Amino acid sequence: MTLTKMGIVKSVMETVRFKRRRKGSQLFLFPELDCRFLGRKRATEIVNSLFEKIKESLAQDEDVHISGFGKFKTRFKWARKGRNPQTGATIILRSRKIVIFKVSRKLRERMNRH
Repeated sequence: MTLTKMGIVKSVMETVRFKRRRKGSQLFLFPELDCRFLGRKRATEIVNSLFEKIKESLAQDEDVHISGFGKFKTRFKWARKGRNPQTGATIILRSRKIVIFKVSRKLRERMNRH
């Protein structure tokens, strides 16, 4: 199953909780009522702002390191000759920047656990 941005938003909505400032009379008996969940609109704003910050950093050639997950880096690729697979014609591919991802050791170990 593929994790989408909406899936991340739903996960943030379910897991992020805020403590209430005002204590109610029932909280002594039901302490789990002492928090409120994050709304869909606010969770979407948080996830979108996170992705925008990552995009901005990569556009400025900065590395993005997320501890325990991995590192996003930009790499420059020079122009080179290529081939159009449909026609077989030789074309010149222009130089460009690409994003690469290097997985962290912790994530690699977790993925390869049997």
